[in-house]
Amino acid sequence: MGDSDATLRRRATFAAGLGASMQPMNGKSAAASQSSVTADFGRDNGLGKRDRMVETARSKSKSEKHKRRNDISERMSCHKTQESLLSSSSGFSNYRGILNWCVVMLVLSNARLFLENLLRYGILVDPIQVISLFLKDPYSWPAACLVIASNLFILVALYTERQLSKGSFTERVGFQVHCINMVNMLTFPAAVVLLVPSVTPVGGVFVVGTHSILFLKLYSYKDVNKWCRELSSVKAKKLARSLSCPSAQHLNGGDRKVCYPGNLTIRDIYYFVFAPTLCYELNFPRSPNIRMSFLLRRLFEMLFFMQMLVGLTQQWMIPIIESSMKPLEDMDLTRMTERLLRLAVPNHLLWLMFFYGFFHSSMNFSAELLRFGDRQFYNDWWNSETVTYFWQNWNIPVHKWCLRHFYKPLLRRGFSKMVSQSAVFFLSAFFHEYLVSIPLRMFRLWAFTGMMAQIPLAWFVGRYLRGNYGNAAVWMSIIIGQPFAVLMYVHDFYVLHYRQEAD
Repeated sequence: MGDSDATLRRRATFAAGLGASMQPMNGKSAAASQSSVTADFGRDNGLGKRDRMVETARSKSKSEKHKRRNDISERMSCHKTQESLLSSSSGFSNYRGILNWCVVMLVLSNARLFLENLLRYGILVDPIQVISLFLKDPYSWPAACLVIASNLFILVALYTERQLSKGSFTERVGFQVHCINMVNMLTFPAAVVLLVPSVTPVGGVFVVGTHSILFLKLYSYKDVNKWCRELSSVKAKKLARSLSCPSAQHLNGGDRKVCYPGNLTIRDIYYFVFAPTLCYELNFPRSPNIRMSFLLRRLFEMLFFMQMLVGLTQQWMIPIIESSMKPLEDMDLTRMTERLLRLAVPNHLLWLMFFYGFFHSSMNFSAELLRFGDRQFYNDWWNSETVTYFWQNWNIPVHKWCLRHFYKPLLRRGFSKMVSQSAVFFLSAFFHEYLVSIPLRMFRLWAFTGMMAQIPLAWFVGRYLRGNYGNAAVWMSIIIGQPFAVLMYVHDFYVLHYRQEAD
């Protein structure tokens, strides 16, 4: 009985303890429990920090050992497989320092030549002499009169196109009128320059150059208007209403779009005549406004390079040319070669100045003044690796004209690419000779031969030379070819005029 009572008391005590554990803990018991857990976590966290510190120390010791091994390896071996920087296979392309060195050497060498020229000849620059190159008689300006007379050919072309648009002229009659007009455009100024003694060589170059540019422009004007008539006839057969342009259509800058025959106005054709392009369009891309700062910079460059060209010609080129006449007459090949190389440097420098002054400064000036949008007058011809690439990119207006109005029409007529390219070079050779022989009043065909020689040169360079070698060949043809032609023409002009007068 006593044992049973003790057993009952133990069971009651266990039940009471179990119930208390099932009830929520009061604040003190909870705090005590939380503190015990925190203490356990702190002990665990302290162990983790010590483990991480030990691990960090081990990794540092490993990295230091690895670094010492690398240092010892570098001291033992200092070579690896690699190419020299000047080798093409190295992939190195930063030659800016060498380019700067070349520029410094070029400036120093030309400065020496310039000082030598001043010490030998003195100051030869004479602005009054430049005026005499354009005018022999101050009361007679035949070159200026010929330029003014060129307006007659412009008006004839406009009148012919108007009659063709109205149907008053047939296509055959219009073609004949255009041919007569353009043939007279080339022959009339040439005849005046050859027959009138008061026209100077410089004035003659200005006249025939102006008429040659006008010839190419009016040829493009004729072709484009003919294409517009053909397109209009095709649309009329399809009963399309797109023959007229909606008045809401505008170009960039707010200019109204023009459609054929609304383009046949005096304002339109004279805009094309003064625009820096040889290819006609009904709607040229236009810039939004005229930038006065840009315009003034181009004007300053034009005046600066014009003075530089005249001054360097008088001071540098003319003395070398005059000293070259005796070796040319005696056919002394050694001294001729020496004079040719002496002339190559100033001639090439003047050619580069002319390129920048004409194709960048003057053409951008006229384009900005007329808000003409297409300013691609040249491409990177200095990187030319073939002769063909040079002629395609150094004079973009002429290249576009040849491609649009001469080369592609020949291809459409069934001619091969080789024949068409040869025909383009032949046309270019004709105009080069026309621009030189007529003002000098002599025909020696040096310019024509030089241009036709570009065909075999282009074939040779394109077939056998690549990369930098091709680019060097193009530069050599430019640097050496031009002074050679200059010496030939000056020698023949001297023999034809001055030596005869002396005799």
